[in-house]
Amino acid sequence: MRKFVPAVAIVLAAALPVHAQNSGTVRYRWVDAKGLPHYSDSLTAEAMKYGYDLVNDQGLVVRHVDRQLSADERAAAAKLAAEQAARQQAESARRRADLQLLNAYGDEAALKQAQQQELDTIDQQISTTRLSLHNQEKALADLLARAAELERAKQPVPKSLADSIAAQRNVVADQHATLEHQQDKRAAAEQAAARQLEHYRALKKAQQEQM
Repeated sequence: MRKFVPAVAIVLAAALPVHAQNSGTVRYRWVDAKGLPHYSDSLTAEAMKYGYDLVNDQGLVVRHVDRQLSADERAAAAKLAAEQAARQQAESARRRADLQLLNAYGDEAALKQAQQQELDTIDQQISTTRLSLHNQEKALADLLARAAELERAKQPVPKSLADSIAAQRNVVADQHATLEHQQDKRAAAEQAAARQLEHYRALKKAQQEQM
């Protein structure tokens, strides 16, 4: 005759950890803030606070569980993880950029040629802006000359002429600002090209040393 086993007992047996079934009773061990060890047959709030070990009846640690983190500690850990992920992404992006640089230019001459083409493009823009500025300044000078003639003749300067002079001053000021921006862009591009060339040389040297 088969012995009847209650369903509750079956559920509890299934819920026991494998190591508990194999090794006997599992106890909880933790160390408090004073460094004193504690043991318990049940999981306590203090054990979760400090972190605990699962210890079998032979005194062997079968698993360790870290202590619960506070809200501030969780936030700090999340911030640290985000910073580490950002650094890893930046490092991956840098490596991809280095590889693209090496693949795009087979030698230093090719890189210098590409850099010079970029500078030549900016130089053309600067030249065009200077020519436009010269023409706008001449137009402003003509308007000012007309106004001066009227003033010498003791005649009032028409509002339309005064408005044209004001508008032309703004055009000239905008052209000056554009020229200054382009010149700054040219200087920045030249500095960036020098840094890129130096970096390219370092990459090439490292590549050759690995061969």
